[in-house]
Amino acid sequence: MTITAAADGSALGNPGPAGWAWYVNDDCWRAGGWPHGTNNQGELMAVLDLFRATAHVPGEDLLILCDSQYVINAVTKWMPGWKRKGWRKADGKPVLNVDLLKEIDQALVGRKYTFEWVRGHAGHELNEAADERARGAATSYQQGVAVRQGPGFGNGNTANGAAPAPQADPAAAQEVPISPRSAPLARPEAAGPRTTPPAAPPRAASPQAAPPRAGAGQQELFGAPRRFEEPDLFSELEEEPAGAGTLAEASPEAVVESLERELLRPETRADLGRTGVLLHPDFTEIGTSGRIWTRDAMMMALEDDPGGRTELELLGADRLGEKAVLLTYRSHTRKGSALRSSLWVLEGSQWRLRFHQGTPEA
Repeated sequence: MTITAAADGSALGNPGPAGWAWYVNDDCWRAGGWPHGTNNQGELMAVLDLFRATAHVPGEDLLILCDSQYVINAVTKWMPGWKRKGWRKADGKPVLNVDLLKEIDQALVGRKYTFEWVRGHAGHELNEAADERARGAATSYQQGVAVRQGPGFGNGNTANGAAPAPQADPAAAQEVPISPRSAPLARPEAAGPRTTPPAAPPRAASPQAAPPRAGAGQQELFGAPRRFEEPDLFSELEEEPAGAGTLAEASPEAVVESLERELLRPETRADLGRTGVLLHPDFTEIGTSGRIWTRDAMMMALEDDPGGRTELELLGADRLGEKAVLLTYRSHTRKGSALRSSLWVLEGSQWRLRFHQGTPEA
């Protein structure tokens, strides 16, 4: 028997009020969150809680539908290497969200599971239901009202044929089921209305705050003949770059230029969470070596070798429509200069890099 569930996370402001949820069907789902967290932390917590909630049926196969390639790759590809390095990345910096990742690593022992990537906000029924509940939890924390935590796995119902069982997480009080498309507003508990959100989970299960970003060093952009590879990390901002508060009022051209400059920084390029936000899921690059890079290949190589400082000499920023900006510039590194073009597209409220090409100058 296979248990099929979607897992999703949400953060309002990213970081900000955050929520997470997993969903099997209307009678089998759970949600929660924190007053302050990131989208990636929500994604990870949804997966962790799903493993905990199904711990009583370890023999069942678990199929996890996830729109976060960051989570999928973190769990299925990167954790062994991170563990060998003492939970540090290739550049020696600590892995983000390490507490959650360690908990997931322990929860995987003895389990049979498969991750499947689904495109977010594309009408996938289970993904949409999980997304709705995660956003509902984040909204509840934002408004200071009770979170709809859901019936959990079991509690008198069956999920995909699995036997009913009590919830794995004892922190799951105030369970009020909702239909997949009902509004994610909090309801009062049986014991009376709750006006403040529950306390954050214990440290071992709570997300770690992302470290602040340095603002200096920039590096050689994509393309230099180096390795690259990684995921969606990230449907939303892992954290806002310095000066992000002023970008809301800036022109699309100015926003895109700022994001391009951020992407040239070694500290940004070494951060899988942030590059996953900035690179479009369908990102492609034709590098200075002539190699074609995919998003996954680019992200992993950037984390492995973020490169050195890069200066950007802007040549042009042209609006190609309401949701597309073409940036052209000259990059300067110790190895020389290159002419570069980047196509940024607006996806929801986030500008993301869809295509990049670099040509070395003689």
